[in-house]
Amino acid sequence: MDTSAGPSLFPLHRCKTLHLVRHAQGIHNVDGDKNYKAYMSPEYFDAHITPLGWQQVDNLRKHVHECGLAKRIDLVITSPLLRTLQTAVGVFGGDGYTDRMDVVPLMVANAGNSGRAAISSLNCPPIVAVELCREHLGVHPCDKRRNISDYQFLFPAVDFSLIESDEDTWWKADVRETKEEVAARGQKFLNWLWTRKEKEIAIVTHSGFLFHTLSALGNDCHPLVKKEICKHFANCELRSMVIVDRSMIGFDPSTTNYPGKIPSGLDLPSDVVDEKAD
Repeated sequence: MDTSAGPSLFPLHRCKTLHLVRHAQGIHNVDGDKNYKAYMSPEYFDAHITPLGWQQVDNLRKHVHECGLAKRIDLVITSPLLRTLQTAVGVFGGDGYTDRMDVVPLMVANAGNSGRAAISSLNCPPIVAVELCREHLGVHPCDKRRNISDYQFLFPAVDFSLIESDEDTWWKADVRETKEEVAARGQKFLNWLWTRKEKEIAIVTHSGFLFHTLSALGNDCHPLVKKEICKHFANCELRSMVIVDRSMIGFDPSTTNYPGKIPSGLDLPSDVVDEKAD
């Protein structure tokens, strides 16, 4: 019997909920939409988001608060580029930063020529920068990052400790990552997520990374579900998905399962009796 189109069942502790977000509109997106060659311009090195992009950030922030998502997220992971960092702290950061010696801001005022006020690190999930979820690497200056020490000044409360090199050693001026290499890096990133204890994670990343990573998944789904999974993301679009640990990569025990039979007593199920009789 073919059950591929039917429902699937998995233990809850072998699942994670991912809220996937593409960054807000960047300055490179505006000219790149008109002329693809614009992505080759050094002018767009580590592109920041536009004023319209900040409006997109504000609207997504309003949505995640109104739908209750902001209170459920355990961790925010962001690509370590300016546009994703700005989007991550703008959407998921705290409210009402005031200049206090005991609280470091997520973002300093006017970071990346944003014209925005500082963003608080209070009452928000931790935000961690991870190199694996960067955009399609190589050739395009907009996808080359700054030194981590520069970002640490602009985003003091973001955790950059998982990034090994201050300088960008991944991006090459004359070598473009293949689609297959992006997808393989995406799979490595998803596998890495199982080393984290957090169950509900927001990930702020890029169009190319999302498309090539997700296109490699969902082949066991209905074609319309597959299409829903891997279609291109709009700027500041959020899609919520569940990933399942089919291969026992993770080690997290269930926090809700209960063993039963406490106190212990006789318990022979009737269907077991029937099997013995047969």
